[in-house]
Amino acid sequence: MTTHSPALFPQRFAGRTVLITGAGTGMGKAAALRFGREGANVVLAGRRAAELDAVAATIENDGGRALAIPTDVTDADAVRRLVERSVATFGTLHMAWNNAGMLGALQPIVDMEPEDFDTVMATNFRGAALCVKYELRAMLAAGVAGAIVNTSSWTAQGALPGTSAYAASKGALDAMMRAVAMEVGSRNIRVNNVSPGVIATPMSEAALGDERAMRPFLSHTPLGRIGQPEDIADVVLWLLSDNARFVTGQSLLVDGGFTLGGLRPWLNELVAEHA
Repeated sequence: MTTHSPALFPQRFAGRTVLITGAGTGMGKAAALRFGREGANVVLAGRRAAELDAVAATIENDGGRALAIPTDVTDADAVRRLVERSVATFGTLHMAWNNAGMLGALQPIVDMEPEDFDTVMATNFRGAALCVKYELRAMLAAGVAGAIVNTSSWTAQGALPGTSAYAASKGALDAMMRAVAMEVGSRNIRVNNVSPGVIATPMSEAALGDERAMRPFLSHTPLGRIGQPEDIADVVLWLLSDNARFVTGQSLLVDGGFTLGGLRPWLNELVAEHA
């Protein structure tokens, strides 16, 4: 049964195909649903088939088109097959959001095992790089005006103890994105990153715990709330749409002001008392 009429949503992406990794939960799921409602053919990739299938079923029940392909983004052959199957199914790949990632254990680098560091880098950086490689090959071969977004993090621009591997992987991703944007800009392909702040996703909740553990982050966020997956999805849809046609080589921070620094809410209250 269709739960959302396509007429209720703008059809910005009608006839276009988007590939989303990490699409089974959280931000990837939120974006996949939005893309489906706005007319895109949606390819969903991730490690857990059941979650991908559930998202694909929702998109199709809403009247959209979706294809779920379980994929380990650290496997180059698997990523190549993912892109090839996407093109074989829908004809052309126009957009991609390389969102698959992992946080890893929060621990000082002096306590980190080399293999733990390598695992985070392999998923967050090498996995995204492989996706970019094969997505660009498909876009260049088709001669499309394409767009790619990767998921970076506020930790690439800020600092959080215990996240040295995670922050390093995201910082590397920002640097790679800028170089790639230069490489393919003349071919009318845009490459950007989105850098979420603290977002209420299964990954952040597993790392930080319950709502009480989130309170320190709330006290440092001028907008006064934790981000939701839809907050990131809206930005990604914009970056991949023609509305962002003159935006490339950017890592867009979406954090509710968390990394601004300056006066925190309790300091604002103190200033107000003495004003």
